[in-house]
Amino acid sequence: MKFSTAFLLLATTTTITGFTLPAATTHRHTTTKLSVSQSSKTSNKDLAKDFDETSPEDVTPSSSGAQVGQAEVVLVGCGAPNRGMGWYHAVQMLEGRCPSASLDYIIEPWFLGPGSTGPGGPEFAEWADSSTSKYGTKFITSVADLPAPEQPRVALISGRTADNPRLLNECIDAGCKCIYLEKPGAPTVKELEEMKSCAEEAGIEVLMGYNKNVCKYVRKTREFAETIPGSHVTFVSNNAYENTPESLGECFERNAEGMLKNMAIHELALLVSFYDVSVENIESVEADKEFSSMQTLPGPSGKEFTDFDKIKFTIKTKTGKEVSVAADRCGGTDSYATVTDTDGEEVFRYWMPDDEDKIAVEKLQAKYPTAMPYFFTQDPDYVTVKERVAKHTVTGEEAEGVATIGVAVETLRVAEYLTPLLMEQLK
Repeated sequence: MKFSTAFLLLATTTTITGFTLPAATTHRHTTTKLSVSQSSKTSNKDLAKDFDETSPEDVTPSSSGAQVGQAEVVLVGCGAPNRGMGWYHAVQMLEGRCPSASLDYIIEPWFLGPGSTGPGGPEFAEWADSSTSKYGTKFITSVADLPAPEQPRVALISGRTADNPRLLNECIDAGCKCIYLEKPGAPTVKELEEMKSCAEEAGIEVLMGYNKNVCKYVRKTREFAETIPGSHVTFVSNNAYENTPESLGECFERNAEGMLKNMAIHELALLVSFYDVSVENIESVEADKEFSSMQTLPGPSGKEFTDFDKIKFTIKTKTGKEVSVAADRCGGTDSYATVTDTDGEEVFRYWMPDDEDKIAVEKLQAKYPTAMPYFFTQDPDYVTVKERVAKHTVTGEEAEGVATIGVAVETLRVAEYLTPLLMEQLK
């Protein structure tokens, strides 16, 4: 999942395709390298209820909201159609691609309030009206307006990063049993640590939208690298912004937390999850000055922002591991990973999307021609993460491979540690 991220919040009412279940079944719990703790049976307000374990595979479509065996999903922060990551999350659930998830509420105060007549407002209103008519999902302007949950409730928070600490607290008070938090989770490590503590005190599970942790190309690359002694892995992430001051300036302002806390945060999560990278375990970091670029550009507001438009660096850990990351805002739509041998020769490369997935990407591009291109290349991974989180919320079955907020805290620590070091090297 492809969870890319912080945008605004929506409002209007509608219900997605729900599901009906004939019978409850019991699931076998499994273990995974990125284990998640078991969810509490209740929220701190005692609103999240205990439900029978059921199998999403047995459900049949319904239009009356979340059914037994489904999580009642609240999307907090949708953003503009074709632009906001929250919007694309909504589309996937409304189309029934996550059978354990019923998107029952969308919360979007901006486009249902002050932003309704501004850029993107009319388009949002048209999409909201259409979704309400077709699916019945309810659009509202505030988490506080939610009724008590009727099925296990999960909040998918995809709003502005700066709003996340407040939104997480509001979602806990609204009876959420689990919270899916889009990357990076919070503007600072301190805030994310406070959010983690708050959720733990309330007995609420917080899982992260680091979709690349479950990506095919990551798994294939790691598996191949294990067969080559002394091999070196490089993860490459690309976006398709125009290489102009106007386009990059808008990007820098909208993603003001910076590239390492935004676009490249997925790669840092991979390093934390699979390569023993932590602030304490980093021995050295070296920027590739020939590849990398840093600019200071004005955003739409006129305020200037300094950030990387592309960056490549190599980390060596104190435990002897070495791994590289490259990210380019204007590099295209595809991401990939490479494996080189001890002589520095590339011996393996796996793309996202691969040839099989490109067929699906072409269909999605034809269906949503004006949407952000990276939505489509990461489309199946966004579905995977949401489905695993929703199913975990209902059955307690482990959300295999999905990063916890603990992983997110360390990932954000690494991002804050690396940013000034790399900026200094590029001056």
